Order: sequence, then structure tokens, then C-alpha cells
Amino acid sequence: MSETNRIEFKRMLTNDLEKEVVAFLNYKYGGVIFIGIDKTGKTVGVDNPDELQLKIKDRLKTNILPSCMGLFDVVVEEKEHKKIIKIIVASGTEKPYYIAKKGMSEKGCYIRIGSASEPMPVRIIENLFAKRTRNSIGKIGSQRQDLTFAQLKIYYEAQGLNLNENFAANLELLTEDGKYNYVAYLMADENGTSIKLAKYSSTDRTDLIENNEYGYCSLIKATNAVLDKLEIENRTAATITSRQRIESRLWDAVAIREAVINAIVHNDYTREIPPKFEIFPDRLEITSYGGLFEGMSEKDFFSGLSLPKNKELMRIFKDLDMVEQLGSGVPRILKVYSTDCFAFGNSFTRMIFPLKSSQKSSEKSSEKSSEKSSEKILGLIQKNKNITISELAQEIELSTRAIEKQIAKLKEDNKLKRIGADKGGYWEVMK
Repeated sequence: MSETNRIEFKRMLTNDLEKEVVAFLNYKYGGVIFIGIDKTGKTVGVDNPDELQLKIKDRLKTNILPSCMGLFDVVVEEKEHKKIIKIIVASGTEKPYYIAKKGMSEKGCYIRIGSASEPMPVRIIENLFAKRTRNSIGKIGSQRQDLTFAQLKIYYEAQGLNLNENFAANLELLTEDGKYNYVAYLMADENGTSIKLAKYSSTDRTDLIENNEYGYCSLIKATNAVLDKLEIENRTAATITSRQRIESRLWDAVAIREAVINAIVHNDYTREIPPKFEIFPDRLEITSYGGLFEGMSEKDFFSGLSLPKNKELMRIFKDLDMVEQLGSGVPRILKVYSTDCFAFGNSFTRMIFPLKSSQKSSEKSSEKSSEKSSEKILGLIQKNKNITISELAQEIELSTRAIEKQIAKLKEDNKLKRIGADKGGYWEVMK
């Protein structure tokens, strides 16, 4: 390994750690800091890694503004039989971040340029501050202020953590004027948020056989209820071959857990719409509201680039060991399922997990799904010959990549033709 725009090496913990973290928080892609590796990439290790881990967490919590809790992860790893510290830093949404004691100035704000952390020019500081995100659930006040948190305290106690009298401030459950915010509302024992889990006997949402609601309680409790329900539904299926009986679960349990947590933690709650879960005879669909961040590509998303939409929720889920490391969820899903299982719209992200079944039935299901998608594409183009690929993806609720594959097949089958250039041209359905 060598230092890059996203990787920083430090032989030991130094006084400029906050500078490096601030630079990554302000950088579009975040980054990773390794302590115990020198500038040449040689592993030297660290002494007392557990103590060092706690010290780093305390420094980042105390010395950086706005709060970066939920935007970093500090883990102990082993490399070449030596202990090192790995600090994963996500790009923040409340830029510019700065060193508290130096203020929002060139001496306090830094940005990553190449493999170095450089002072941020005043012009950029002012532009970023003008664009700073204000419409977040941490800044939106709760519609109720008579909130209680007995359930949340139980979950923390189960992890050996006790919430003291200052827990609301420590967990960032308060607005700037000291009132409960929307994060507190979601974590409270009673609220108006309910996560729906529907089950159909058909593949097209026409025959509803179950409509479960998990909510009106702490979001942590609701999350566990959804996970428990899907664990029950994820029964073992058997495939009989000429030689043996092969048993497997309907979906990969690890991937589904990651998908559930991702959908709940990264949902856009400012719209007051919770994520939804739908079970069909041939698939499981998980939909969270809110598309990709502006400037974030599908490639960035699939690479594990972490940009938490709700850093306060991320912090709580991490405290309770429901999230492992920042940016680890999507890569873990992609170990089992392909990128085609993801669909992105302007206002939603959807994960579609097919049943683990025989290859033959899987191919048939895929062919039927492809045929339906092709019919929808042709129907939409007949209505609007100028429709774009992104608009088709939004209407059909598939990824742009999947739409492009369908269009390529339609062209190959002489069912569709493009007249003119990509920009300014139009579609023609062949008869």
C-alpha cells in the first residue's frame, strides 16, 4: 500500500490527527487513516491499541465541529502480526468541518489534495458554509416533546452501556435550542412511524396475503422486529437432484441483514416516509426513500463509499453493534448478489433479492421479468419518443444499467431504433 488521496499513514498518534480527519470529512470521498504504518508503507504497529482506540474516539468527538459522531469508525486490526489502528472517515454533509479550537478559518479547515491535507481557502470555506445542509433529521424538531426512552436504554444496557442523564445531548437527540429533534422522535418509546412488511401470493402486488406493521416504538425495536420476521420467512428450501437433496435458505441471511440495516439507517426520514419491505413468491424487495447524494455515482455506491444520510442514526446503530464498519454493508451484499439487484430512482433506492432456487427456474423467472420490462419500455416510448434512459429507469424502477441492457436487446431484436444522436434524437418502435 502507499498513501493516496484516500489513504494516510501515520507511524504513531500525533497532534495533527484532527487535521487529517477534518480534511477527509471535507473531501468528497472521505478516507482512511492507518496508525502504526510509516510513510514508506512499513508496518511498525502500536502499543496498547485498545487504549489508543478510546483516546482517538474521544479526541475526534471533542475537537471537531460540527459533530462528526457517526461519520467515523476506529477499529483495531492486525497486519504482519502487529496491531494497527484503522480510522475510517466518511465524507460529511455539514461541510466545512474544522478544528474546534482554531475555528472556521484557514487554520482550522482542511481539505484533501492529492496525498496531503492542505488549508482550505477562505473562498471555499464561505461557499461550503452557504450550502451547509440544514434540512436533516438532527435539526428538525420533534412534533412531540413528551418523549420517553426506556426501550433505547434497555438496548444500550444489553451492550454493557449505560445512558446517563446527559444521554440526549451525547447522542445528538436535541436541536440547537435544546428541544428533542426528529432523531429523538424515531428513537422514542412511542412515535407515529411504522415500517410496513407486506407479503403477496402474486408477483405483481395484486394479491396481498399479509400486511404487517412494525413501529410506533423505538426504531431499534422496529428494526429488530423486521429482522425477526424475515428470519422466519427465510425458510430452508430443498432441491432434489438425481444424486442428492440440496438444502438452502431462500436468501443469503448476512446480505439480507445488511440490506435491512442499510435501508433503515439511510432512509430519508425528512419526507416522513419509512422504508418498506415486500415479499413475493420469487423475490424480496427492500425500498428506502431518497436517491443517491448529488455527485455520487452508482460506481461510488458499489465501491462502498460511505456518506451517511443520518449520521445520528448511524452512531446509535454502531453503538449497539448493529453496524460493523462504515461502508461495509454494500460490499458485503455484493459478495452474494450482483449490482443488477439494485435500482436507483430520484427519490428511492431499491434492493431486489431473487429466491435461491434451481438455475433453470431462476432463468425462467429472469426471462419473464425481462420480457415484462421490455414491454414496459416499448409502451413508454410509444407514449413519449423523447423519453430518456433515466426517465425510463424512474418509471420502471430499475437501474439505468438494467434499462440500457434491455434497450440493447430490443435493438438487437429489431424492435427499437434510435433516430439521431443521444442528445436531440428520439426513439422509434419498429413494427
